[in-house]
Amino acid sequence: MKVLGIETSCDETAASVVDDALHVHSSVIESSIDQHRAFGGVVPELAGRAHVATIGPVVRRALEEAGLDPHAPALDAIAVTSGPGLIGSLLVGLSAAKAYSLAWQIPFVGVNHLEGHLFAPLLEQPDLDWPVLTLLVSGGHSVLVLQSGPGEHEVLGETIDDAAGEAYDKVARWLGLGYPGGPEIDRLAREGTAGKLKLPMSMTGDDLDFSFSGLKTAVVRATEKNRDVALADVAASFQAAVAEQLMRKMRAALARYDVRGIALAGGVAANSRLREEIAALGHEFGVEVHVPTMAMCTDNAAMIAAAGLYRLRVSGPSSLALSARPNWPLVDVA
Repeated sequence: MKVLGIETSCDETAASVVDDALHVHSSVIESSIDQHRAFGGVVPELAGRAHVATIGPVVRRALEEAGLDPHAPALDAIAVTSGPGLIGSLLVGLSAAKAYSLAWQIPFVGVNHLEGHLFAPLLEQPDLDWPVLTLLVSGGHSVLVLQSGPGEHEVLGETIDDAAGEAYDKVARWLGLGYPGGPEIDRLAREGTAGKLKLPMSMTGDDLDFSFSGLKTAVVRATEKNRDVALADVAASFQAAVAEQLMRKMRAALARYDVRGIALAGGVAANSRLREEIAALGHEFGVEVHVPTMAMCTDNAAMIAAAGLYRLRVSGPSSLALSARPNWPLVDVA
């Protein structure tokens, strides 16, 4: 069984062909990030227009690289991100999936983008030993998830304000760095010393939720008062503070739940400090650590296809009346 995955939740137009053994036959990603750099963030209208221009060629490339006829591909279904994300971007992918479904007379299924990220590790290690505690961190989401198996998950905590990736972008903008802020701060932090800029600890209670808005404000105030602190030291101190909060919550969850492994997912999973910290945490608790490759950190359609295969088997195909859900929380996915 082969499924075409389509992902257009933000600024990447992606398509991939994946089979039911979770073998990735092709994965094509076209980013419009260069169009957004001048604005310091994703401009929804520009992102939507870019998807309209690239969705056809990207799907065609994915089919051809998978060895399929782009006009009449031997596919069994289509999986597409229907939320969360930018409404205009989601509608482009969803409309394309419906059109292909009708033209090729195959079913399609709407997939939650966050659940897609949870399936990404399975594409690289299909025999995961469950249960797994997953930290899903991206530009718009920071979620702590307990997974008892593929598609079986419980949200333990999430951000109450800014996501980790969002805080990275805002701090980078304040420091005069480029967009996206995560890679820029990560690069600069390697040259600095964490702790040179004193930042407060946040979310020190017993709950497993996150908060990064206060940390972002603390960086602004601390740099205004300590203008002699080197930019690299500011980046290193901020990055260490983000990782400290994320790992503290994971450590608290590990003390409460018996798991076989821990995993990272989402765009911020590419952060070097976070990857080092979770490796150390796994060693501390004696559990397996699943850190995705860089290709699986970013938004991609292979993870959507993998999640779609599960949803097709469990829930069946979606109706052509399916609408985009820009604020679709993972906790509502069952």
